[in-house]
Amino acid sequence: MAAETSLLPKASGTRRARVVGVRVDPVSPAEAVRRVIEWAQQGESRYVCVANVHMLMEARDTPPFRHVLERADLVVPDGMPLVWMLRRTGFPGQQRVYGPALMDELCREAARAGVPIGLYGGTRLTLARLERNLRRRHPGLRIAYAWSPPFRPLTAEEDEGVVRDIRSRGVRLLFVGLGCPKQERWMASHRGRIPAVMVGVGAAFDLHAGVRRQAPRWMQAAGLEWLFRLLQEPRRLWRRYLKHNPRFVILACGELVASRWRRG
Repeated sequence: MAAETSLLPKASGTRRARVVGVRVDPVSPAEAVRRVIEWAQQGESRYVCVANVHMLMEARDTPPFRHVLERADLVVPDGMPLVWMLRRTGFPGQQRVYGPALMDELCREAARAGVPIGLYGGTRLTLARLERNLRRRHPGLRIAYAWSPPFRPLTAEEDEGVVRDIRSRGVRLLFVGLGCPKQERWMASHRGRIPAVMVGVGAAFDLHAGVRRQAPRWMQAAGLEWLFRLLQEPRRLWRRYLKHNPRFVILACGELVASRWRRG
């Protein structure tokens, strides 16, 4: 599959493209890690979205959420269909920026550079296992903050307390695992309030904590992670995939045909 891309200027120098009409940045995993660590070392307040088919279709369906992606400092291609489209429309060397792998590499670099990290999201059990596994995998990693928020909107006072706590603990890289689109909206609403780079990593919390299995590599390479997840959680996910996946395929194919027609 492929889609038309439209490059847009960006102050940070990152190239942008559009997949099914939604912004995606054609960056490599190494470039994404480099940018995030540099921003974190400088104490900048930014947010990074890790995009897949679900996220792009949510953005198409919901203009305010689309605006969240447009305002992000980086939108990296996690889903393989996004990677395939970028490869076919001007970025032949595009690699997948896989969310769990991105989190792992950022933790490795944070430990090396002495950047304090934070964890926001997940259950208490998940967070406890996640902290243990991250510290074991990355000796020297400083986890300065970890909190499992309740499954309800926070009051203004509670939210202000979260912001104060994160700031007081010196967090410079905050991983947010609330799921799409909740985590992206949360990050957008806290940019400028939290002096850290916020990275929405979704299911990476569960995967690194060992409470959810990862799809086999062959399924990842074939773009079939959605099927693996559907088989694991059919009641929760069947509506999402039924709603988004067929429409994405139709839109992507339509953009490919239009792109080839324009090229003559």
